[in-house]
Amino acid sequence: MTRFDTCLKAVGAACLLAAVPATGQAATWSDTFVGYRYGTEFREPTNTRAVEKHVLQLTHASGYSVGQNFINVDMLQSDKADPASGSTNGATEFYLTYRHQVHLGKLLDKRLAFGPVKEVAITAGFDLNTKNTRFAPRKRLLVVGPTLKFDVPGFLDVSLLYGKEWNHCGLGAPACPRSDISFDPQWIISAAWGIPFSAGSVPLKFQGFINVNSDKGRDYAGVKTRTETLMRAALMVDVGQMAWGTKNTFLMGVGYEYWRNKFGNHAYGNGVEKPGIDTDAPTFQLEWHF
Repeated sequence: MTRFDTCLKAVGAACLLAAVPATGQAATWSDTFVGYRYGTEFREPTNTRAVEKHVLQLTHASGYSVGQNFINVDMLQSDKADPASGSTNGATEFYLTYRHQVHLGKLLDKRLAFGPVKEVAITAGFDLNTKNTRFAPRKRLLVVGPTLKFDVPGFLDVSLLYGKEWNHCGLGAPACPRSDISFDPQWIISAAWGIPFSAGSVPLKFQGFINVNSDKGRDYAGVKTRTETLMRAALMVDVGQMAWGTKNTFLMGVGYEYWRNKFGNHAYGNGVEKPGIDTDAPTFQLEWHF
């Protein structure tokens, strides 16, 4: 059995464990939307060129009596500056994120609020990805850890997660002497937010997330990884509320992707810093909730 088979079995087990608390529990709220974002300044490690990307997104979040679920699938289509393997066309990537929270105060029927924190939760989940480049990544990431849920309009969650990643590199030697890798465990500080507010008569929402991932040991070439920081933030206008009086149906806005040491990359084996590891990309974004 390969490490990837073992990882997939672990992911499946994590899904089953995460679903257990929700068995027999009716949803108390849910929100599903299709999203789109576009930018021309994305970057990829070892690539010196800016990449244009169209991103389609399907997101679902729902709550039940003692917890909540979050699942997001992104389909990212690059232009020819980030080519698919054996082609002059742009590469296509799929990225899946799943998180499940159990709210301890509700589970234990005990008030755990303190200061600005209204609830304490345990978060568990996974990330999966695939991309049809020569590198051919197959990311498998498992995470678990505590989450503080803050008492704000909308939501603000801050988590400290323990993560373990497995991945793949299809380039072969000398770029990747090891094609399959089990990275060292890492710590992830994660914050996610969605804060509605108004500017005069304009209904707005500030939303996004930031992840700060510690180093995860050495990469495929034996080079030590670095701390990675990824933030995606957006300011959205509730166009649906303004146009036809229905909140949270159609939103439009602008965003920004900030990424440092993408995927933990820093340098080649000879110590020369890799290009394409830092991203500063303005984005245009749409969301249709149903």
